[in-house]
Order: sequence, then structure tokens, then C-alpha cells
Amino acid sequence: MPDDQAPQQRPGSASLRSASRVPLVAANWKMHKTVAETEEFLDRFLGELDGVPGAELVVCPPFTALAAAVARAAGSPVRIAAQNVHEADAGAFTGEVSIPMLRELGVAGAIVGHSERRQLFGETDVALARKLQALLAWGLEPILCCGETQAQREAGATETIVRRQLEADLAEVDAAELGRVVIAYEPIWAIGTGRTATPEQAQEACAVVRSLVAERDAAAGESIRVLYGGSVKPDNAVELFEQPDIDGGLVGGASLDPNDFLAICRGISG
Repeated sequence: MPDDQAPQQRPGSASLRSASRVPLVAANWKMHKTVAETEEFLDRFLGELDGVPGAELVVCPPFTALAAAVARAAGSPVRIAAQNVHEADAGAFTGEVSIPMLRELGVAGAIVGHSERRQLFGETDVALARKLQALLAWGLEPILCCGETQAQREAGATETIVRRQLEADLAEVDAAELGRVVIAYEPIWAIGTGRTATPEQAQEACAVVRSLVAERDAAAGESIRVLYGGSVKPDNAVELFEQPDIDGGLVGGASLDPNDFLAICRGISG
């Protein structure tokens, strides 16, 4: 999918975002914020939350701050999710955290398959398929990441890469369950680089994601929420979020500041 290729209408895509898909904006804090910093962020963010209608908001702190985040967000519209999880309920997996542990804390879901997990920690598609199945079985919401490198994009291989990732990662998910997965398209070349896909590039890739899900189940292709991630900021959020196949964003660096994240969340309503 070269940069200058015009976006195409694909199966499962519509000219306007489906009213059945509730927009979602998630903050991925990565390895940032202590417990005290998490509490301070949520106190400030929740105190200014008026004016973000019609969107689900998710904050994903480090494991150490999950309990504090759940407690601070209790009774608010904000849900708390983890940045990773192990597929097994328990076992000899030093340093890992299980889904039952997250559920006990009141965590609502988990990010899985982020490019940093794939590239830096060797996370495989086989493991991701198991994680997705386990999260759904426990009633938690997976946010599955996919995306291509700059070299892959320049080679016109974006769709091939995304197809390979999604077919492998969703292999264990029943068609009837596909709509419960949230998919975040994150071009690796735009994560933490300050570079952002144009709204047209982001729309084209997210339409590809939706069409790939629709190949397995047309209803799931229409209902599944597809997020864009990759240097989402207050000044580009509205343009990105108004695209018909983009149902929100997975926000990295800009989510660390409560004012910036609030501005991005407000952008979902255009």
C-alpha cells in the first residue's frame, strides 16, 4: 500500500461510521508513572472529564499501578486495562501476570500484541492467539495491535503484513466472538517517532483491518472497533477520528499528560 495510493472502499467499510460502534480512546502509558503519579493523573483527568460524550475511555497503566488506578477510577466513566497478560491462569512463569490476577483487581481488559512486545520481547502470534482466547473466556476486552514497519510499507506490503498478523492472532477466536475484540492499527514507523499517518493512510489501513475481519464474519466486520495508534496528538485527533473506519485511538506519549489526553478524547466527537 504505497503512501500515494488512494483509499479504497472495502467490504465492511461504510461512508460514515456505524452508529452501533461506540468510539473508544485508550491511553497506553508503557513504562511510565508510579502509583502516586497515576493517582495524580486520574484526579486531574477525572476532574475535567465533562465534555467527552459518547466515547469509552480506557487507561492502561503499568502493572504496579493497576490497583490504584482501579480504585481512583471507581464510579467514573474510565475503565482500567493492563498493557500485557499471560495466557495461562497460573503456573511457573516467572515475572508474568495472569488474567485471574487482573480480574481480582477489577481490570477490564488488556493490550496484546503491541509492536514493542513483538519486537523487543519476542511475543509470537501463537502466544497472542492463546491470550485472545483466554481474555475472551474470562470476559475481559482484548485490544489487539497490528501494524507494519516503514520498509514493509515502502514495499507495498502493509495489507500482507496486517493480514498475516490478524489471521494468526485471531485463529482461536470463534466468529461469534470477533466483535468483542478491539483492534488497534499501529504503523510501527509512527510509534514514538512524531510521524503520523495521514488521515487518508490511517483510514485505508483501518478499512483493511475491518475488511479482513469481515471475510470471516460480515457482522463482526461491521461491529468490531478499529483504533488508530501512532503519534496521535491533540492537533491531529479530530481528523483521524472522523474517518469512517477509525473508531478511536490507542494513544502513547500524548496520553501521559492529562490535558493532552483530555483534548484527544474530546476530539472523538469532532
